[in-house]
Amino acid sequence: MPRKNKATLGQEPLEGEVLRSTDAGEEATPLVPAGIYPTTLYLLPLSERPFFPAQSLPLLMNEGPWLETVKKIGETPQQMAGIILVNLSHTEGAAPRDFYSIGTLVRMHHPVRAEGKIQFIAEGQSRFRIVKWLSNKPPYVVQVEYPSEIARNEDELKAYAMAIINTIKELVPLNPLYSEELKFFLNRFSPNEPSLLADFAASLTTASKEELQSVMDAFNLRRRMEKVLVLIKKELEVAKLQSQIREQVEQKMTKQQREFFLREQLKEIQKELGLAKDDKTADIERFRERLAKLKLTESAQKRVDEEMQKLSVLESGSPEYAVTRNYLDWLSQLPWGKFSKDKLDLVRARKILDHDHDGLDDVKERIIEFLAVGSLKGEIAGSIILLVGPPGVGKTSIGRSIANALGRKFYRFSLGGMRDEAEIKGHRRTYIGAMPGKFVQAIKECGVANPVIMLDEIDKIGASYQGDPASALLEVLDPEQNVDFLDHYLDVRFDLSKVLFICTANQLDTIPAPLLDRMETIRLSGYITAEKVKIAKHHLWPKQLKKAGLKRGDLTVTEAALKRVIEGFAREAGVRNLEKQLGSMVRKAVVKIVSGAEQPIRLGVDEVEEYLGKPVFMPEKPITGIGVVTGLAWTAMGGATLSIEATLVHTKNRGFKLTGKLGEVMRESAEIAYSYISSHLKTFKGNPAFFDEAFVHLHVPEGATPKDGPSAGVTMATALLSLARHEKISRPLAMTGELTLTGEVLAIGGLREKVIAARRIRITELIFPEANRRDFDELPDHIKEGVTAHFVRQFKDVVKIVFG
Repeated sequence: MPRKNKATLGQEPLEGEVLRSTDAGEEATPLVPAGIYPTTLYLLPLSERPFFPAQSLPLLMNEGPWLETVKKIGETPQQMAGIILVNLSHTEGAAPRDFYSIGTLVRMHHPVRAEGKIQFIAEGQSRFRIVKWLSNKPPYVVQVEYPSEIARNEDELKAYAMAIINTIKELVPLNPLYSEELKFFLNRFSPNEPSLLADFAASLTTASKEELQSVMDAFNLRRRMEKVLVLIKKELEVAKLQSQIREQVEQKMTKQQREFFLREQLKEIQKELGLAKDDKTADIERFRERLAKLKLTESAQKRVDEEMQKLSVLESGSPEYAVTRNYLDWLSQLPWGKFSKDKLDLVRARKILDHDHDGLDDVKERIIEFLAVGSLKGEIAGSIILLVGPPGVGKTSIGRSIANALGRKFYRFSLGGMRDEAEIKGHRRTYIGAMPGKFVQAIKECGVANPVIMLDEIDKIGASYQGDPASALLEVLDPEQNVDFLDHYLDVRFDLSKVLFICTANQLDTIPAPLLDRMETIRLSGYITAEKVKIAKHHLWPKQLKKAGLKRGDLTVTEAALKRVIEGFAREAGVRNLEKQLGSMVRKAVVKIVSGAEQPIRLGVDEVEEYLGKPVFMPEKPITGIGVVTGLAWTAMGGATLSIEATLVHTKNRGFKLTGKLGEVMRESAEIAYSYISSHLKTFKGNPAFFDEAFVHLHVPEGATPKDGPSAGVTMATALLSLARHEKISRPLAMTGELTLTGEVLAIGGLREKVIAARRIRITELIFPEANRRDFDELPDHIKEGVTAHFVRQFKDVVKIVFG
């Protein structure tokens, strides 16, 4: 079939009103002698591509603007018209300025009108050029001329013709449409006519209408054939590329189809010989093999039998089959009755703990006690350990060390920000994508029913409309309940009582009381400078050298330099920031080594500021003066010192003002201290009338930092008494304790952190409640060393110690 113009050619012949008819048929149309063409023509526009003289194609036009033109053409003696390209995307509304100047003279055959369209066959005759427009509105009439074609060098034209013919020969095998068009051309013309050959070759291409019109415009045959050769060569490259892509796709498809048929045939052959089963049989046998190695409970075995029966009757393509198969896959991969043997050698356990961690002697001792009880019983079960301490003190790594010491599998996941209880208890099997909770996933991954599971950040668990995960944990972490733990997905009870759970938290306040009650708390309070130096030498520095690709001898650091880094840049309770600072020093040293510095490089105290800059923390000196007392506080980041200042504003009227971003409990403590000191001022040798006319302002510095808690009561009362007596504390002294209205001093928490905080600013004389004496006695000797601790029951005991 001839190539059709997209916008102007019809796909199917139209049936309708014949616009021109004769009894004698086509022979009745007067023939035009060769070279004798009309000098005035009616014009019809094309919008997509020009019409070449070598073409004979059906054209389809909109009836509205061009019906009158077609009728006028039919009334002419020769039924000839001019077909010409317009520079618009459509032919409606085409004005004279939109027409190109060169077009093709065609004879119009069999015009038919139907469904708002006009169709006729156009037979190309010759190029023409518009000389003059005789009409400015449709039907357009123009005066034309037929310029002669310039053909100077016949040999050169013959060479171009051969090149074009050879390219067409290459195109024909790549696209069957080209061979049909070639046959049509050869039936009408001779290949020895270079002008018609060039036009035919141009009509084969898919070039743009501008490129094709430039071919139309070329009356110089050599130039025209040159342009056509470029276009048809380009067409050949595109056709080759399309053919190559098609071959690749077909080859790939053929390969896949061949493999599919061979695989299906192989399955059938194996089934006939009894060597293989279908997918359903294979699944059932695989599940049976797995389950044969397990010791399922009675209820689990009953559920498995029911699901296996269901699987055997379901079609393998049904959605229910996939759900049942996945369920059995989970059930058969859980380690029912599989337990790893605990290594309860205390000497080995202590060696592992000492190797992995410096300091934390009290924590290690507690873990050894825990392992010793398990050794005596022969197993460790029903235990939930909660490690509480500031960030960076080694809570997670201690959990890993416990698993190594026991020789158990270790699995860790974080509860921080968890808001969906399905993460704990699993999703019900009522929708696509349902899966078990984290605990069943952990058991499956570990492959034993008694791993060590670490629950990080248990104090940061959340709650939302999707449920309360903290409440869902109650069943998991209760030794009385988790022997029959029920996951919503499995819907079969699984024994978690042999699992050792280790939880970590920065603080206890946000952990629900029922959950906290199920856990055994071990506090990691942080490190003093001496412990940090050991940790840096034995663990952090070697780790940073390894990370930088250095050997131990390439870069060394002195103990004094480590101490300077700790005191000037990393004073917090943990060692995470210390590790960052050491990493920064190592990286700067690596830059020097790569730049050609002499090795080994030794870092001393003087190099610390060169590598890290000026210290972040300057040596702290406690604030002293009348009405100023140093208190001790606990925070989630460790212990801290807290200076409390009381001052007399004026004596015009009685008043009491509090500042320092204090919480509600701390404000109450201040009011209790004010009331107590006001009512007992005479007892403590102060002017009984002082507070009657004094406006007192009590401030806790670092006003932007929120503070709360009752343990500053004693400190606030002492500051108010110092102000009332107009007598300052004569020596470095720090205190903590909750004060009641009757003068009782109650116990406080976080004693270890508070002692470490006091030692950090070199205060060694401390006052604690009598109820905390046991906590102080249990502190390691290296923390208590050089500390003078006073224990008080009543505030009057504090007054005796402070003021003598």
